[in-house]
Amino acid sequence: MAIYIWGVDSASKVTDTLYDCVVKNYGKPKFWGRYLISIKNVSDGLTLEEVKYLHQKGIKIIPIYNKFKEAIGYKKGQIVARNAIFNAQRFAVPKGTFIFANIENFFKVDESWIRGWVDTFYPSGYRPGLYVDPTKGDFSTAYCEAIKKNEKVKVQTILWSAEPEPGVSKEKEAPKFNPSFPPCDANVWAWQYGRDSKECHIDTNLIDKRLYNNLW
Repeated sequence: MAIYIWGVDSASKVTDTLYDCVVKNYGKPKFWGRYLISIKNVSDGLTLEEVKYLHQKGIKIIPIYNKFKEAIGYKKGQIVARNAIFNAQRFAVPKGTFIFANIENFFKVDESWIRGWVDTFYPSGYRPGLYVDPTKGDFSTAYCEAIKKNEKVKVQTILWSAEPEPGVSKEKEAPKFNPSFPPCDANVWAWQYGRDSKECHIDTNLIDKRLYNNLW
């Protein structure tokens, strides 16, 4: 029987103030999703100071890469993957860790980009993840086409589903793990079930223990 673990993600840097807010209002997260680089008005990039802070609290990190605005073309998928891998190496993220590409539901997505992302990860020692909306936008169609062309996509890739969204909750009030899936075989091991907490500016998530064991 699968075991699901509770945690959060944020676009903002983890400070004492943000951490204390989460613990006070929701519970102590077992993991924290954070972006590898800074993008103006979008995300604060992870810092070495923050990595040390989270690890001292016993919190694992989900590395997220988001410096792209569409997911079109095999070569573009390779480029984004190489950039994600480079930034993971910059932080000395251990091999075997899943790195997630942030694919928003308004992005253009095609199957070749997904294959480019996965193929580039294969020799790197890191493992490919995709944060996606399986219900809105182009992702599900593209993903299902990608796994038809290359079964390695299905075998190696872990999906982090953004739907459905019952709302932010405390750890002890988290819903039963029930993310949306694409209409084909997929390893959906993470679910962002609550977004944009008013108290702390974080999102709440549940992940499969198998993913948790391969975080940083």
